[in-house]
Amino acid sequence: MPLPRLLAGLCLFLTTLFAQGAAPGVSDREIVLGSVQDLSGPAAMLGVPVRDGMLMRIDEANAAGGVQGRRLRLVVEDSAYDPKRAVLATRKLLQRDQAFAFLANFGTPVVMATMPMIVDAGRLHLFPFSPHESTYTPLHPLKFQIFAPYQDYMEAAVRHMVQTRGYKRSCLLYQDDDYGLEVMKGVDAGLGRLGLALVEKTSYKRGATDFSAQVARLRTAGCDLVILATVVRETVAVMSEARKVGWPVDMLVTASGYSAQTHELGGAAVEGLFGISVLPHPYADGANSALADWVRRYRSRYGAEPNVWSAMGYSIADLFIRAADAAGRELSTAAFVSALEQLETTRDFFGSPAYRFSADDHLGNRHGRLAQIRGGRWEILSDYLK
Repeated sequence: MPLPRLLAGLCLFLTTLFAQGAAPGVSDREIVLGSVQDLSGPAAMLGVPVRDGMLMRIDEANAAGGVQGRRLRLVVEDSAYDPKRAVLATRKLLQRDQAFAFLANFGTPVVMATMPMIVDAGRLHLFPFSPHESTYTPLHPLKFQIFAPYQDYMEAAVRHMVQTRGYKRSCLLYQDDDYGLEVMKGVDAGLGRLGLALVEKTSYKRGATDFSAQVARLRTAGCDLVILATVVRETVAVMSEARKVGWPVDMLVTASGYSAQTHELGGAAVEGLFGISVLPHPYADGANSALADWVRRYRSRYGAEPNVWSAMGYSIADLFIRAADAAGRELSTAAFVSALEQLETTRDFFGSPAYRFSADDHLGNRHGRLAQIRGGRWEILSDYLK
């Protein structure tokens, strides 16, 4: 569609939203938010801290008087990382709970199944944990993203790794779904810019636990760098298998494997793993004063150590609160969109990137940083790669 027609369509859409009056999920006293997380499935170790981080920030806002006099109420449903279950959860959040916006829906398979339902219902789809290009393109007034797309950051990361470390035989192990295919596009693009191509690639089904066949295949191919489109549990399983058979090949995992749980579960097997960070891990040791205070409050609240997923959940809720406050007391979907399109942030105590949105760009950040597990913790090796 030509840009003038697209913009005209967006203006009409927003005008319609203004005319509809009070938005679903917004009353004089309350704003209802929805989120679909994996709380019991293969990625629950990520979904639970995302939920906890969001709830912490929301409760802080409510304790300070809410947003323009309204309390925030977050309703979280468990998808167990199953798209079919996620569809049922989304329907419930749309129809029964009347969620004004959906925050941080977790996992590309879940997002691909539920995002059309959400935007078709006229609800905001904000900052999902799926760096898939469809979460921000084509431009749509209800879709916003802050996580750098797999294609963009993997293209930059793979190119940086090969250029600086001299790998000659790069290979890919990927989850056989939209997530894995998006990563593959970025890897292919990064290698292509250097006149190279993948030597081997192999896939696995979501939820797999045995990677012996895939590791054997990649080892036979003589890979000197293995790129992983995996999440935490699968990352640990792949590296453990490689080390068990005596194969010390370098591996690079996407941001989906960048988590403290990776080194906590993997121990010595994951030492040396490279990863992409979209936000540094909130370790207490060496933290700045604001981060140290946040860690203390998180520990006190949950009796557990925070991780990068906790921090991202907190940051997502904070972005919503900033935009909703800027939208004013007469909160509507259109007013929120207008406020968010003018929102610009600076790096905060987490070390997050600066986020910026506009009327013609709903992707707040396009870059990731290279990190590596050294001495049982992630260390940042670069600034945001471009």
